[in-house]
Amino acid sequence: MTPPIPRTVRAVDTAHLLALAQEAARHSFSQRLPVGWLREHLAAEATHYLFPTVVQRLTHRPEVPVQWRCQKLMTVSTGEQIWGLLDVLPDTFDKIPETLDTAAKKDTVNCIGRAVTVSEWMERMGAEAGS
Repeated sequence: MTPPIPRTVRAVDTAHLLALAQEAARHSFSQRLPVGWLREHLAAEATHYLFPTVVQRLTHRPEVPVQWRCQKLMTVSTGEQIWGLLDVLPDTFDKIPETLDTAAKKDTVNCIGRAVTVSEWMERMGAEAGS
């Protein structure tokens, strides 16, 4: 049985987010960015945030473990915060230390709501590169 989704936000550094993305790739989870893309675009010394929102079960792929679909707020090399999704194993998420107070968690969730998506950011970066 899958534990209920925690109503919390966890902070991770860039190395930890890359490890989570590698784990998602090993399991062929559907919501993840390529690790190479993350290495190229994430700010190296930044803190990133994960907010679990949905239990993801792939009934058509019973060999894939249940995961929590997290909204992910990332800081990219331009200093901007953008959001995407990342599927994370419940046990893996539970091992991330709880380091944020209630106010910081609320602020992070509000930032997720205002942040541009990965695709919007990439589109804008492509348009700026073409200018």
